[in-house]
Amino acid sequence: KHCENDYLCHSQNVWPRLYYPEFKCLVSLGVEGLCPSPQSREPVSDHPDSITVVSALLSVPATDIDECLTSTHNCQADETCVNNIGHFQCEMVVCPSGFQAIGTECEDIDECAQGTHKCGATFKCLNTPGSFSCQALMPCTNGFTLDSQGQCVDIDECNIVAQPCSLGFNCINTVGSYTCQRKVLVCSRGYHTSTDGSRCIDVDECQTSVHQCGQGQTCHNLPGSYRCECQTGYHYDMFRRTCVDVNECWRYLGRLCAQTCENTPGSYQCTCNTGFSLSRDGMNCEDVNECNSNPCSHKCVNMYGSYQCYCMQGYQLMEDKHMCNDIDECSQGIGHLCTYKCVNSPGSYQCGCPEHGFSVSPNGRSCQDIDECALGSHNCSREETCFNIHGGFRCLLFSCPENYRRISDIRCDRISCPNFVDCQTTPLRITYYQLKLQTNTIIPAQVFRIGPSPAYTGDNVIVSITKGNEENFFMTRKLNTYTGALYLLRQVQEPKDFLIDVEMKLWRQGMFNTFLARIYVFITAQSF
Repeated sequence: KHCENDYLCHSQNVWPRLYYPEFKCLVSLGVEGLCPSPQSREPVSDHPDSITVVSALLSVPATDIDECLTSTHNCQADETCVNNIGHFQCEMVVCPSGFQAIGTECEDIDECAQGTHKCGATFKCLNTPGSFSCQALMPCTNGFTLDSQGQCVDIDECNIVAQPCSLGFNCINTVGSYTCQRKVLVCSRGYHTSTDGSRCIDVDECQTSVHQCGQGQTCHNLPGSYRCECQTGYHYDMFRRTCVDVNECWRYLGRLCAQTCENTPGSYQCTCNTGFSLSRDGMNCEDVNECNSNPCSHKCVNMYGSYQCYCMQGYQLMEDKHMCNDIDECSQGIGHLCTYKCVNSPGSYQCGCPEHGFSVSPNGRSCQDIDECALGSHNCSREETCFNIHGGFRCLLFSCPENYRRISDIRCDRISCPNFVDCQTTPLRITYYQLKLQTNTIIPAQVFRIGPSPAYTGDNVIVSITKGNEENFFMTRKLNTYTGALYLLRQVQEPKDFLIDVEMKLWRQGMFNTFLARIYVFITAQSF
């Protein structure tokens, strides 16, 4: 087994041109592997381009060969080997100025030793990293300096030395030195020479009082001159030759003050309208919060430049726009405030109810009945039954006549009857009922129904009022063969109590049986 070329290897023990995934080749590409064992007979590929597929099937992963580290590269002495995955490359060494490449390193060039420096004969060459310097062998006398050729040349002190001469003198260069010559200054009108004679200084005519400004004018010094001006707030009148007041409010109309401008001698002042105060800048106006002084009896709302008084609910603002007066909601009759009685109170009102039997409902407007029976505030005895009605209560005594026994609180059953006639005419059962009606009940109104329970085929009833209808407010009417009804025929104008006896005679299977319904009817006032 051996590698025939730079790309593939094959086994001599197998068929010709069969290639296997395990080999040791591709030296120039930096990939190594193992040749297959003799027992392996499964070909992989017969084309060199399949080397990437072959490498993927290696039982041992391929590793890169560092040709630079193993010195298997072919780079020249002045080149640097750089390893890459699968190959390497040779790069030239580039050195900066003053250095030269020695192998793969950059070393300093000694210009002094090689004689490549440019120092003159009177200079000594000193090597430095990447360059050199020249040092003079013999110093020059004062006023001279060495040039690049090592020659002593004159120093121009007037140009290289900062102000070698005093103020008022000119510098003149000489060989090896310099001289100072005094300056001659001629100043223009309005100027004079300084004490050292070096410059011209402005004459302050205002300070020396040599100006010709008139009364009321102010002298202002200018470079080489002066100017006469009127004081602030005045201007010069050429005809009267005097300073007169400037009306700034007219001259700068609308630009000086936010609201009102008032002229004053030499100036002006800003004022503000009612409801405003002058701000610190003396020009703008700030709103005054009048509410801080409590001008209103109830509520005050500040407005821009003013304020507004408001009243709490139940009050109205008086003509002075400051005080509040109570509104009598009850006397004004604003809507239906209360269903029974309205009582005015400061800033509001309250609804009242009758003194007995009623209380104000949760809505605060209507009245609701007090159930004295449920609250236990009645005065009924133990033998009596408390029955609540609209605005009051009634104490009812349910008693059974002789020959009757009490079955419940409202029912009495007959014990016996001595003869046939008595059995036909006396009630078999007496039952008590209670009804509540109001005075505004629409008539005719069916208030009670009576009939047998259960009813059978062939039943027939006769219904009549036997007692309690002396004023003919009620009547009975037969609805069908086994049902009768009690009706209210006349409207009762005032609260009134009735005890109506309604008799029902039942004809069943050839016999009459009488039943009595004792009905309490309580007519109460309408709801509040």
